[in-house]
Amino acid sequence: MEKSVIVFDGECNLCNGVVGWLLKNADVDVFNFVPFQSNYGQEILRNNGFETDNLETVVLLDEKGVHTLSDGFLRILAKLPQWKSLATIFGWVPRFIRDSVYRLAAKNRVRWFGKSQFCTVNLS
Repeated sequence: MEKSVIVFDGECNLCNGVVGWLLKNADVDVFNFVPFQSNYGQEILRNNGFETDNLETVVLLDEKGVHTLSDGFLRILAKLPQWKSLATIFGWVPRFIRDSVYRLAAKNRVRWFGKSQFCTVNLS
């Protein structure tokens, strides 16, 4: 199986923190991490119909397609065996509620957590 691709905001402390946590907790063959500011990130966004100047959601590309907002985040968690049950439980929460909370956090992430001086992964 190919690795799932996670496109994230490489300038956001929250996003970088989550990527750092995933790097420590996921097997190396599960994810490829791509900052949206990188050339490859820009290409992925363009090819999938997303804006390229700002990213307000994590974008997960896996064997089932493209996933964003809370569905994307829960699918990421579900790929970690120790977190799959929690992802399933939160999946029972109606999407409009999950996505509302996700959008609130995404809108305020830089204000709440700050802007990163560096990206967790190489911007290539």
